[in-house]
Amino acid sequence: MVLVVFLVSCGGGSKESGQLIGVLDRPGWKGINPYGMVYVGSGSLTVGQSDQDISSSYIQRPKTISIVGFYMDETEITNNEYRQFVEWVRDSLAHTYLDNIIEDDYGNTQIDWELDIDWEDEILEDLYYQGDERLAGRKEIDVRQLIYKYEWINWQKTGERFAENRRDVIEEDETAIFPDTLVWIRDFAYSYNEPMTRNYFWHPAYDDYPVVGVNWQMAKAFCNWRTSFWNQWKTGKDDLQTEDYRLPTEYEWEFAARGKKELSMYPWGGYYTRNAKGCLLANFKPGRGNYPEDGGYYTVKASAYFPNDYGLYNMAGNVSEWTSSAFVENAQSYMHDNNPDIRYNSDENDPDSYKRKVTRGGSWKDISYYIQTGSRNYEYQDTTNSFTGFRCVMTFLGRSINDF
Repeated sequence: MVLVVFLVSCGGGSKESGQLIGVLDRPGWKGINPYGMVYVGSGSLTVGQSDQDISSSYIQRPKTISIVGFYMDETEITNNEYRQFVEWVRDSLAHTYLDNIIEDDYGNTQIDWELDIDWEDEILEDLYYQGDERLAGRKEIDVRQLIYKYEWINWQKTGERFAENRRDVIEEDETAIFPDTLVWIRDFAYSYNEPMTRNYFWHPAYDDYPVVGVNWQMAKAFCNWRTSFWNQWKTGKDDLQTEDYRLPTEYEWEFAARGKKELSMYPWGGYYTRNAKGCLLANFKPGRGNYPEDGGYYTVKASAYFPNDYGLYNMAGNVSEWTSSAFVENAQSYMHDNNPDIRYNSDENDPDSYKRKVTRGGSWKDISYYIQTGSRNYEYQDTTNSFTGFRCVMTFLGRSINDF
């Protein structure tokens, strides 16, 4: 007892000891390992054209850059994963019509559906089949009504002087989020692709195939929803997570695609699209158009073929992938070598110039040039097609995953 009293009197049992020991009541942090993602550690790479493309070499001059570590989805976002987003938006819209209406004066019919609408619930079924006008068209909802509205912080504006208050940096966006299933018909003239239009997004046979028919704005909305969905689950827990799911920058994507192989033309290394046995290593357009030669015809499962050394699947072929970066032909001439990224147009007189977004990786309909790790391409941000999808990344907090 004498010893305890002595320690307390000297500050041994107090936070204030007279020494620089930092704040002691900080929350714990053990790092996270997001489901379905792989870790890509910080590193450097030389960007530029990998093939002997003289014309491109003049505007895409080789440059060494450094990339901070991040997590990346091991596969492209699949139809079934994206369907979770669609059904969440559908159910949230249904809530706006159902809140506070399915209840009598005595409160006997109150229902708590949380995030999922139970269409099999007897009360809802009775109201629906009785023709309750408040539920008219809700079960068979018009997909054009599936609008996702959200806010996000434009951190680029926080460093600008005109941001006089916090509302100046908060952007509001809304976008229709249902995939454009008609792309299979529109993309190819004089071609029979109606079965893909009817089945690709909804049939179970395609659950594990990459989602297509989503534009850049829809992919960005998905990342925002995924972040909100994760944070909602984390509410009430001690873990902290301040970083968002987002689209990768152009050079994060290239760094991950190379799979620790500097200057490699393809994610598996080497200069050829076939292995020693003559088997094709990706889903693209071999030769002059022998689509099924590589084992696929249109897209294939998101986990098809062998992954690269990071454990990432289909970083070449299958579907091209949206990045967050705007497409500028000579970007490598003036971009910074520290985590380079070009997103926003500083020229207010030319607001349309940055609507071209970089896509990487090539697709099932492209020749081998476009599936090279160094090949750059673009689509307009409001474009949907049958050969472009996406995957998400999340910035890693810390120097290395080995620190935890």
